[in-house]
Order: sequence, then C-alpha cells, then structure tokens
Amino acid sequence: MPELAKNAEHIVTIESYNSSGLGVTKVSGFVIFVKGALRGEVCRIRLLKVLRNVAYAKIVEIITPSPHRTTPACKNFGKCGGCDFMHMDYGEELELKRLRVEDALRRIGGFDIDVPPVVGCETLEGYRNKAVYAVGEADGRAVAGFYRERTHDIVPAAGCIIQADVSRRAAQAVTRWTDAHGILTYNEKTLAGAVRRVFVRHAAATDTAQIALVTAWEHLDHQDKLVDALLQACPETASIVLNVNKTPGNTVLAGAFRTIWGDSRITDELCGLKFRLSPLSFYQVNRAQAERLYHKTAEFSALTRDDLALDLYCGAGTITLLLAQSAGRVIGAEIVPAAIEDARRNAELNGIENAKFICVDASLAADTLKNSGAPQVVVVDPPRRGLSPDVIHAVAGMAPKRVVYVSCDPGTLARDLAEFRNLGFSLKNAAPFDMFPRCKHVECCCLLQQD
Repeated sequence: MPELAKNAEHIVTIESYNSSGLGVTKVSGFVIFVKGALRGEVCRIRLLKVLRNVAYAKIVEIITPSPHRTTPACKNFGKCGGCDFMHMDYGEELELKRLRVEDALRRIGGFDIDVPPVVGCETLEGYRNKAVYAVGEADGRAVAGFYRERTHDIVPAAGCIIQADVSRRAAQAVTRWTDAHGILTYNEKTLAGAVRRVFVRHAAATDTAQIALVTAWEHLDHQDKLVDALLQACPETASIVLNVNKTPGNTVLAGAFRTIWGDSRITDELCGLKFRLSPLSFYQVNRAQAERLYHKTAEFSALTRDDLALDLYCGAGTITLLLAQSAGRVIGAEIVPAAIEDARRNAELNGIENAKFICVDASLAADTLKNSGAPQVVVVDPPRRGLSPDVIHAVAGMAPKRVVYVSCDPGTLARDLAEFRNLGFSLKNAAPFDMFPRCKHVECCCLLQQD
C-alpha cells in the first residue's frame, strides 16, 4: 500500500493515546503511533517505520495545536530518556494516565470499569528523592546526565528539574572533582576508567542526603578531596558511600559498598513512621504521593485487630509497618536478604512488635506460613513484570477475604487481575496515583474480594 510506505506524509487528526503516551491516529484504518502528538491535534506526519499491524511516525507540522500543548520547561526534553509529557499541561497528563489504566483493565483484563481521576501530585518539580546520574566524558571533560532514549549516550543534565536540588549539586561536585584531579570516567565500550555513576537519595523529612559514588575501581586517588567537595556543595549530606561495581551492563548498584564518610544509612519519615535507608533499600521516589498511595492501600485492606495480613514483596517494610498499626499481626515477605534486614531494623526503630519478616520467594509464602494461620488480607506490590501464575495461585490458595494489589504497570496489573477473577475474586475498586509527574508511568491500587 503506497500510502503507508516509509517516508510517506499524511495529514491526520490524533484520536487518542497508546500505553506509552504516543498519539494514535489511523490512515485507511491502519493504526499509526505519533510521538509528541496530543489528542485532537491536526498534524502533518511522516511515516518512519511500517510494521505488519502498526506504523510509527513523527510530526512534520502541527496544523491545529491542542489547547493542552505547552512549551517544555526543560531544554533536554526529547533528548534524554527521562520525561515524556512536558509538551502537555498537567490536566491532560493525568487524563492520559487515567485512560491508560482504564484501557488496560477493559482491553487486557476484560473488566467493565470506569476508573476514577488519577490522584495528582502537588508539585511537578523536584519531587524525585532518588537520582542516578550516569557519568562520562564529552569534549575532554566529565559530564553527568541521563541516557538518551534506547541508547547509552549520555545527555548532560546535571540541572534536571524533577530531581531534588541536592542531586544536582552532588552530580556537579563529582564532575568538578574528577576534572580537578584527573580521575578517569568509565567507558562502557572499553571497560576502562573509574567513575560510573552518582547515586543520590534525599530524605525530605530530615533534610539529609546519602550520596553513593559508583566506581569500577576499588581504590580512588584523592578520596578525601571528594568528601570535601561533596560536603561543601551538599551540606545536608549525612552519608557518603563508595560502591565498587565491576559488573558490565545496566545494573546501577552491585558489588561491595564502603562508607567513606558519615553513616551507612539515612532516616526518612513516611506515614508517621521512620525508615532507615541504605542505597539498596527500595523506597518510593515520590514521598508525598507514596503516603497517599499507602493510605489507600490501608483503606482497601480494612484491617482489624483480629486480622492477620500478609505483605508480599515487602521491601524495607514500608507497607507492612503501616498495616501493623491496624492489624493484629502482619507478615512481610521478600526474597532480597538486605531488604529483610532493613525491614526488621525499621520495625525495631518504630517499636512495632506485631510485624514479622521472612526471606522467602513469594510463590513459596503459603507453604512457609502454614503454621501461622490463613491471612484475612494479602497485599502484593510486585515489580513491573507483575505476578507469576505460581504466586497468584499461592495467594488464592490462602483464601484471603481481600487482596490489595499495588501496581506500577497497568498492563501486567490487568493480566493478573483477570487470573484472580478466574480463581474466584472480583475487582471492587481501582485507584490510580501519579507517582511520576512528567513521566509515562502510573501507579494503581486495586481491591479484590472473594466472590
């Protein structure tokens, strides 16, 4: 079909969005995804790639712009692989995310449900309490930034506006230090050089920061100068850690950790509880929205002092310890030993005695808990890939009254909820939350009950 050949141009009206936020249109009934296009816009597009079922295109000209189109606040928008929606106003972004959740639940899960508005974030800038800057070299100088989409080309972006300000200052201090003392940055192709990444976590409640320098070398010259540079640029620093990561590839933190200044952990507060955080601790990057999401999780759980709750994929125990305030007992399960160690410490830190943590694969939790009694409520907060069939069947086999599913991917959420339905559970409620303003991801908390 010549009209659908690569480089062919068409004038189209954008009808909707796909799951990645691309504009969706059709030519002769053929679906085309258009990056950067907004609903209702009339655009001239050029086809870039034509596949069997869909095509991808870019905008050549916006003939009739959407009233929701805005000028991006960041000069790197469209270059680095971070933000996706700086070209639209926040109201349109929230509606896009609501439609994404609703479409997944209807199309993939087969649920007849109207998803309520997404709970938005009060601020669109500086909300991320964790940053990971890639470090490399450009024009003979060290640069810190983020990878261009689908590449490992670093786009210098030390001033990223969605990161906490301390992250920007730390990244700039590290690159100044490398240049001043001739420290080599890491080269992924040759595997030569030392400095790979700068990891920064900021605890808003205590206004303290942890900075980890990821290096391929076990020993760095001028380490004392590094500490001086970071403390001068980031006076809120409470912890400086070296992570010796010799693993090729994308793993950010791996290998040995060594604290070179201050404490090995920092403390933050979430939902009225204190949490000690190491670089490896899982902790939501948007604290204010995490509190809203976790309170909804507790609301859906509807626990009483007679109830036993099970929290799968418990991480450092954030949800587990919140549930413990209402339940008789809570058991948190996690396969990562360091996370379980953090969770136990956090329970002790908060004086919570009715929470127990076990290091076990989620699919084996039912067997492990045979002598603990059947939980009335099971909470799951899995990684983006969702739950395996073994885990779903294990949860259903425990016959809880309610299952609360916290998800960061609407597609795998819908798939898993459909499997729960096959095992006798009904979807009663879904509440989406915007944890990542300006980015395509959306969290959702769902309530399932036994039929």
